[in-house]
Amino acid sequence: MGLKKNTRPGRAWLITPALRADRFETAQTSGAGVALVDLEDSVAPQDKQAARMAAQQFFDRPEAPCTLGVRMNSPATLEGTRDLIALSAYACKPGIILVPKAESPRDVELVAGVLDTDGYTPDIWALIETPRAFDRLPTILAAPRLGGVVFGSADYAAAVGCGLAWESLLYARSTLVNSARAAGIPAIDAPVYELNDLDALRGEAERSRELGFHGKGAVHPRQTAVINDTFMPSEAEIARARAIVTAGRESGRGITSVGGQMVGTPFFAAAEALIREVDG
Repeated sequence: MGLKKNTRPGRAWLITPALRADRFETAQTSGAGVALVDLEDSVAPQDKQAARMAAQQFFDRPEAPCTLGVRMNSPATLEGTRDLIALSAYACKPGIILVPKAESPRDVELVAGVLDTDGYTPDIWALIETPRAFDRLPTILAAPRLGGVVFGSADYAAAVGCGLAWESLLYARSTLVNSARAAGIPAIDAPVYELNDLDALRGEAERSRELGFHGKGAVHPRQTAVINDTFMPSEAEIARARAIVTAGRESGRGITSVGGQMVGTPFFAAAEALIREVDG
């Protein structure tokens, strides 16, 4: 199933604390497709109001070379309510709202109900990071205003009591990708938290892509280039996809072979989707 959204979210998603205005420009020019300013976990409770005020500066660059967004506090909390009030008053508003601890379509509907106006309908994404959210995935993902989902591995692992290794989280990742595809929306994988091990990042990003994720989170600007490179189709993959599309056309979409491999309807569909993405 293809994505039902016309917009294509970036492959690398970078998040920056709202109280680190000195990092804002670096985040926005890092090569990330989506740069988020954070009002949630990176901000201490006593600093939430200062963070809301500081975050306005993040959106004062309409020429930024990426989509700008915000990770708010859960709309089911008092701080989340205060975030929505503040965001509704921003002169320049975020293109993406990332809703943490999402466990119900109501979380998405509440954000849309407060922020949507005739001239502004932000892309609302759900951060899936609790066992309860995974139990309710089909219901959450059916929310009409939901643009996509992001996997929150650290909170999920803490709640379940498992490790952050790939094998420990494979069930959660597979479930999220499958449910997101069933709903026709993209899924972004969780970051790798080792700041200096780019080989580990590349290895995990390759597995994320193989699993069906659209992109991956980043916790440092140096990670974005690796994520972009890993999720970008290679010249060999593009050439093979074009060959499969041609073979499908010539065979009338019947079973045929390309490079010694049997191909049929699902191969044609996957190749056509890749070519649509490459050719825009």
